[in-house]
Amino acid sequence: MGFFRRRKDKSRKVVVIGPDGTPLSLISSLIAEGELPNFARIFEGGSVRPMTSAIPAVSSVAWSCFMTGKNPGKHGIYGFLDRKPNSYDTYIPNSNVMRSETLWEILSRHGKRVVVMNVPVTYPPRRVNGILVAGFLSPRLEKATYPASVGEQLKSMGYRLDVDPWQARENKDKFLEDLYYTLDKRQEAMFHFMETEEWDFFMLQIMETDRLHHFLWEHWEKGDEKYAPAFLKLYHKIDGLLGRLYERLTEDTTLVVLSDHGFCTMKKEVFINRWLQDNGWLNFTKDPPDSLSDIHPDSKAYSMDPGRIFVNLRGREPQGSVDAGREYEALRKELTDALSELREPESGEPMIERVYKREEIYSGECYPEAPDLVAMPCRGYDLKGSIKKTVLTEKGVINGAHTYNDAMIYIQGRDINKQEVAIVDVMPTILRLMDVPIPQDVDGSVLI
Repeated sequence: MGFFRRRKDKSRKVVVIGPDGTPLSLISSLIAEGELPNFARIFEGGSVRPMTSAIPAVSSVAWSCFMTGKNPGKHGIYGFLDRKPNSYDTYIPNSNVMRSETLWEILSRHGKRVVVMNVPVTYPPRRVNGILVAGFLSPRLEKATYPASVGEQLKSMGYRLDVDPWQARENKDKFLEDLYYTLDKRQEAMFHFMETEEWDFFMLQIMETDRLHHFLWEHWEKGDEKYAPAFLKLYHKIDGLLGRLYERLTEDTTLVVLSDHGFCTMKKEVFINRWLQDNGWLNFTKDPPDSLSDIHPDSKAYSMDPGRIFVNLRGREPQGSVDAGREYEALRKELTDALSELREPESGEPMIERVYKREEIYSGECYPEAPDLVAMPCRGYDLKGSIKKTVLTEKGVINGAHTYNDAMIYIQGRDINKQEVAIVDVMPTILRLMDVPIPQDVDGSVLI
């Protein structure tokens, strides 16, 4: 592959296992209960720390921050849905719109051979020195791999890109069956490539944990007779995977285990656009509206998942009504103050922990696309951008919610020196482990 430099040395290798949305507190409690013997012995041989996620703490943003070492203002991924500039239209961001080089592309440029499996926002797969199998937003397996021939190989193995999360709404037992099968096939493919390919960097992201948590977290927390053991079964499988992997690691290989955000029981979903409507900041020309394009020209603000708020700014939004400068700043303060007082109607407890201005958390060439405010929810609340809801809060079949805190990072055989660890710190740390120069524009700092 003439596109990449040939490897000149035999420096350290790195393996990354990434169970999505797995809180350190959960792993710690399961280790203490003797449920995860492999996690227990592996964690004894290195440093483990709690880690903060991205803002907002959703997988597409968090894994993008991990793979670039940068904030969304530099890589351009702000949510599962993003807004097309100068419009109310939305799109699902993928690797085509990511405006930053990734960890595996940097490693490839420096002659390292990589195998990367299942990381979100890697579809369509970019060219690497090795193999890339894209994550759950891929339309089908045949289009999800680089090189393309790997897709056919995985198809013949029964590999699946993802479970069907909608199935959990109708039949939890079938959903769990699918979940276990998908993880088994992912593990099978991982060891196949690990043993048949040359590699310096190997990564497997495990999406099944996030799927499990969204639909069964409350069952687990309440000790449900049927579904708490089913929840634990997936972690037993992951513990087995880690043990099997650990036995295969050579002395020149460092194991890293990380999750992208934490999890907790969902109290309520909170519909921010409903709140904006109820308080006179948002109106639509149709009831119910079909899309954000039905916004009334008098509207002052609107929201997108999760907790991103955009001012309806004159000159930026097609139906903008708020002038830049004093009026813009006054509205942001008004919204921030009101959000900070937002209470759950039944319990009266606060639902918003903090509201960030865009300039407090984002910087870089993609900054113009950033939301004007980002509300961070209190634990257990999930801020939604639906425009059709007639209630402020509700609780549906999803009973697990993401948290910004309580993600985890483990590095084998090294001391993590930083007290407060953020997800952007992992990428430069891996580059340091592999003796590869760290780009100057990363936001993260080396942990070891």
